[in-house]
Amino acid sequence: MGQYRIQRLNDQLRDEISQLILRGEVKDPRVSTFLSINRVEVTTDLGYAKVYVSSFLPDGQVSKGVDGLNAAAGFIQREIAKKLRIRQFPKLQFIVDAGMKAGFDMVQKLNELEKAEKANEAEKAPENKDEN
Repeated sequence: MGQYRIQRLNDQLRDEISQLILRGEVKDPRVSTFLSINRVEVTTDLGYAKVYVSSFLPDGQVSKGVDGLNAAAGFIQREIAKKLRIRQFPKLQFIVDAGMKAGFDMVQKLNELEKAEKANEAEKAPENKDEN
């Protein structure tokens, strides 16, 4: 299968899984509608698909949600296979993706440093005016 077609399948699987979660069709109580599907990577032989899941929920809830998605993987595969017409549907593996949350935390830390730097400059500015 060509690389362009695999990328299209990745995007389509991401959209379909997201819709199943948002509509609440996955009945496992561990699966929250706050889970976000970041990306899907299908192997070239269409045997497996890694589905990366993240959320701003606490880490324990995200891992429980991923466990719930792995438990419901057969249901999710069946529901999506009804809509997609491909010869072999990949086996879904859900994986926690901490990259989005780590990036958000890094931005918050940078913002705090910037505020601290501006506060230090503001404290030094009146001292410089008194010297002149």
